[in-house]
Order: sequence, then structure tokens, then C-alpha cells
Amino acid sequence: MKISQAFKFEAAHRLPSVPQTHRCHRMHGHSYRIEVVLDGPVDPHTGFVVDFFDMEAAFGPLLKALDHHCLNDVPGLENPTAENIAIWIWDRIKPQLAQLFSVRVYETTDCWAEYDGPPR
Repeated sequence: MKISQAFKFEAAHRLPSVPQTHRCHRMHGHSYRIEVVLDGPVDPHTGFVVDFFDMEAAFGPLLKALDHHCLNDVPGLENPTAENIAIWIWDRIKPQLAQLFSVRVYETTDCWAEYDGPPR
């Protein structure tokens, strides 16, 4: 069974590793949407894979660190591409959510990056 919970935040960033002529080299902002997907069996007693409140609790500190911040200033996100944000989130919530299956980061409604952990 897969379950997913979405989180939203607003943040600014710039991509320092693209050419100066690239429009994303300049500071700009996004309305990010994050989808955290878990995969596991349904507990016969609770009926949950994981309680959604536990997912909120795991993601809450990250949301606080990201929302309305310049992502380049967040330790570990000096090059805050959607791909790097997905990895950053994975690395920080995987210890609390063992059933983590993937993290999807939407920069816009039409573009996203999805990370499903290191090669197995």
C-alpha cells in the first residue's frame, strides 16, 4: 500500500551553477509542493501504513526551515535545484519514516523532481 501527503511552502532561490545568462541564475521564487510517499503494509490494528499526523510531525521541522526562506541560505541547499531539494528532504526524514518510498518536489504545477533513495 502506498500513501502520500502533500506539503506546500513559498521560497526564493537562485541556481549558482547555471550560466549567468540562464534566467534561474537570478533570484526568484516558487510556490513549492512536496509529496512524501510511503510504502508498506497496512497495520491490521490501526488500519494505517503510518498515521498522517506522524508524517506531518516528521516534515514539520523541514517545512519551518524552508517556508519563506532563501533556500540558498539553508545548510545543505547551497545549490537548491528541485533534485537537490528532494534529496535533502529524503535524507532528513528517512530516519523517522522507515517506509519512505519517494519524495517529489514540484517547483511549478508542470515540473517536478522525484527521488526514491540511493541505488539499492
